[in-house]
Amino acid sequence: MTTVKNIYDYINSIAPFDTQEEWDNAGFLIGEFRKEVKKAVLCLDVTKAVAEYAKDVEADLIISHHPVIFNGIKNVKKGSAVYTCIENDIAVISAHTNFDLAESGINYNLALRLGLNDIKQIDGSFLAVGNLDYEMSIDDFAQFVSDTLDVSGLRYTDTEKPVKAIAVGGGACEEYIELAVQNADCFVTGDMKYHAMLECAENSYAVISAGHYETEHDSFIMLMDKLKALFADVEFLSANQKNPVLAV
Repeated sequence: MTTVKNIYDYINSIAPFDTQEEWDNAGFLIGEFRKEVKKAVLCLDVTKAVAEYAKDVEADLIISHHPVIFNGIKNVKKGSAVYTCIENDIAVISAHTNFDLAESGINYNLALRLGLNDIKQIDGSFLAVGNLDYEMSIDDFAQFVSDTLDVSGLRYTDTEKPVKAIAVGGGACEEYIELAVQNADCFVTGDMKYHAMLECAENSYAVISAGHYETEHDSFIMLMDKLKALFADVEFLSANQKNPVLAV
């Protein structure tokens, strides 16, 4: 029999929860540690729709990347994701910045999705670095990233230099720009503000802002393969969450 704690302990072994950032709220957030898990749902965010999906499929556990409870909450109203989970005895484990920092976590998986080789985590950061099979122009690589991650409205800075060594940081990692360009020819991240990209352009840094959802969703769902291999008595499902931010 697999319990919530068994799954929590495994995630903790590959992405220790005590490595999360101080401002984060990753961990076991809703439910009962001793509860048996026969069905679990993986998602990026525990939205109301995801909670309803977990209810409909009679899931015992939701495993999310972003914490379902991030900041302090003052009430739990009917229809909210937290209420639905509690009402239907659905436990929630959220693996956020601890999974970002893990050697086999979000950024390693993002690098795999982009076909990078020789992937390594940069110590003390949320970045991983790897190499393309061959050099590409920034235009060709940006198109490749857009196609591979299914991005609408991808933004990037121009450069005449070819790129091969690529730094990746899923989600919001623009504070690591300087570290990224010290270790790679191009930096792929999720969210980057206009003025940060302007500064990169003026310094001839090659950066690609590919979207928070696009860089993290599938990179987190890849955890499912490891869970399936270890917990054969549990059915693991993806919530098939869609990007709530539309673009043309």
